[in-house]
Amino acid sequence: MADWTVNAVFDAVAAAVPHRTMTVCGSRRSTFAESRALIRTLAGFLVGCGLGVQRPRAGLTRWECGQDRVALIMHNDAYVEAVLACLRARVVPVNVNHLYTAGEVRDLLDYIGPTGVIYHRSLAPLVHAALPAGCDVRIAVDDGGIEALLPGTVRLDDITVDPVEPEPAGAPEDLMMVCTGGTTGRPKGVMWRQADAYISTMTGTEHNSVESVTESVAAQSNPFFAVSPLMHTAGLSTALTAVLMGRTAVVYDNRRRFDPAVVWRTAEQERAVVMSIVGDAYAGPLADELSRSRYDLAALTRIGTGGAATHPKHKRRLLRHLPYATIADTYGSSETGGMAGGSSCADGETTPMVMHPTGAVASADRTRFLEPGDPEIGWVARIGRVPLGYFGDRAATERTFPEIGGRRAAIPGDRARLLSDGTIEFLGRDSLVINTGGEKVFVEEVEKVLTGHPAVVDAVVTRRPHERWGSAVVAVVVLAPGDSLTVQPAAAIREFCAERLAGFKVPKDIVIVEQIRRLGNGKADYRWAQQIAARGS
Repeated sequence: MADWTVNAVFDAVAAAVPHRTMTVCGSRRSTFAESRALIRTLAGFLVGCGLGVQRPRAGLTRWECGQDRVALIMHNDAYVEAVLACLRARVVPVNVNHLYTAGEVRDLLDYIGPTGVIYHRSLAPLVHAALPAGCDVRIAVDDGGIEALLPGTVRLDDITVDPVEPEPAGAPEDLMMVCTGGTTGRPKGVMWRQADAYISTMTGTEHNSVESVTESVAAQSNPFFAVSPLMHTAGLSTALTAVLMGRTAVVYDNRRRFDPAVVWRTAEQERAVVMSIVGDAYAGPLADELSRSRYDLAALTRIGTGGAATHPKHKRRLLRHLPYATIADTYGSSETGGMAGGSSCADGETTPMVMHPTGAVASADRTRFLEPGDPEIGWVARIGRVPLGYFGDRAATERTFPEIGGRRAAIPGDRARLLSDGTIEFLGRDSLVINTGGEKVFVEEVEKVLTGHPAVVDAVVTRRPHERWGSAVVAVVVLAPGDSLTVQPAAAIREFCAERLAGFKVPKDIVIVEQIRRLGNGKADYRWAQQIAARGS
């Protein structure tokens, strides 16, 4: 199959439906033609600043990057346009979590080594405190903020240079860099060839001609709604998939805090047909809001959730109010894109998590792929279009992206069994396995049981050093307001777990908190949880 640049597909789509709304964020709406003009202007400015390819890809190792990198420290508004402009200018767009502290952002930028930054004006103090030397190309996007801009900053609205088109406008081997969430350690920069990212994280479809994409564009106007932040893979993949299919990408205006009422009003007003969320952190509050208020969501036929676990009780509550919708669970990571999926419907019908054709389970020693029914606990793997490696990290690249049986694979670190019917029993992230008394406990399994308790709103499982067992399993939980567990709640929760889990998996201690700290992508902050567990109840 042919390799494509993202902008080659985008240009064809924009030419086919120039007057269709491309992006919606809060009160801002932009057509494909308007967004394309902005993208070309911004790309021309970046090229005019001397940014682009500094060393050809062919002469580099899989963990090296020969292109200038531009850090995106942004809310959702104009994020899609910024990514497409960077790719058009042949610079690497790099997501930076604006919820990090200045110190965390500084560490990440020191690692990335950007020569440029695009930031929303309200985030200027964070950027000012974190920006390293050498990052001299500075572009600010107005978002209503009044903060002082960094010296040398050019406002996006003031860029009036004639668009300078690199020839060609990008190449298939040009990179996109996705910084991982860093739930258990410092984020790593996952480097994708854009041709591979286009297939694995956006459309999922191989094709030989642009015409095969644009033929159906005229009939595909129904919007996709990305609720989660675009600085994370789940949200950006939803938005870019919509745009490259010629659909409208509605993105949540995350200058404000997550508000489930705003989400449902937006879905209602825009007649969204697909909506993407991230796990319980979104599903629970959204289900609560549907119990309080009524919305016309007849157009919404699919809710995609991935990046973090979504408990069946939240799915059931959502489907009770959305009887014609399907909730699609997607398994994937920054290192793989979507690679497995299952679904739930209001009538109770569920489809188990099944691997896509590019998915596999590698053996524990990473030397072969397991066959269905093999009892060995192996590693979830993707083959085919996978990332090149981790920026600047040879050891991690060679471990996570090995060659198995003559095929390159991506092994992000999740353990699994391949059952005889071809479905996968996911056991959880290896870095989140607790070894207690010689037994392995996968924290995600325990978390699923905990959140099944009617009085538990949220939970995260971690470890605490133990003299006898090495590590003890500890649960950090949030109780529902007005719950009935007023007397010895920890004992009641442990009893609930003991009825459903082996004794060594039952939390030895329950720490009750008001709120679980989660990262912007909806995943639990396990470093925070470990600190809470260390303090005890």
